[in-house]
Amino acid sequence: MNIKLLIASYWLPRSILKKELDQVAEVTIGCLDQLVYEVAPREYRAIHKEKQTMIGDLENRRKIMSTAHNLRVKVLIETLGYDDAVRVGREALFNAGLQLGQEARKRLKVGNSLQDLIRAARVLYQVLGIKFKIRKSGEEFLMIVDKCLLSKYYTPETCRILSAADEGVFQGLNPNIHMIFTQRMTEGPSECLACINCEI
Repeated sequence: MNIKLLIASYWLPRSILKKELDQVAEVTIGCLDQLVYEVAPREYRAIHKEKQTMIGDLENRRKIMSTAHNLRVKVLIETLGYDDAVRVGREALFNAGLQLGQEARKRLKVGNSLQDLIRAARVLYQVLGIKFKIRKSGEEFLMIVDKCLLSKYYTPETCRILSAADEGVFQGLNPNIHMIFTQRMTEGPSECLACINCEI
């Protein structure tokens, strides 16, 4: 049993949570910045006239990150149209999440079991203020998110695109496990739902 991972899945110091959140913000905002730069260079320059810094407590940092995500997603949709912005955004954010997941897999020494994946996901979701339960559903598992502090700030469009990063993280934590969201609370429901397929 990975004792370090087990303990971390229940508690981490706030200083580590801040550091991890800052890294998530850097990677995801940077990913969206690259897309905006490619399709709307004028808007990219306007966004970067005032550089936002991750400061304050966890809640304030989450708000800063979410606001930055919303702004960039809005530019992408206005430039590309909704369907293309979602397609391009989800593809890029999935790859960014995949990288974050692969790095976390090494750092946390995540094994190949579903239990290790769930524990590692709990560690990473502590950073974002997200709580979830796992339930068996036939041959698959269902992840039920009943608390997401980001949902207070995200637009439905931002959540649809950024949830691809979560899906990438899961696959980075374990390449044999695939997760996809089927319901998001930013679109009205009281919970987010995601299907988890295991190939181990």
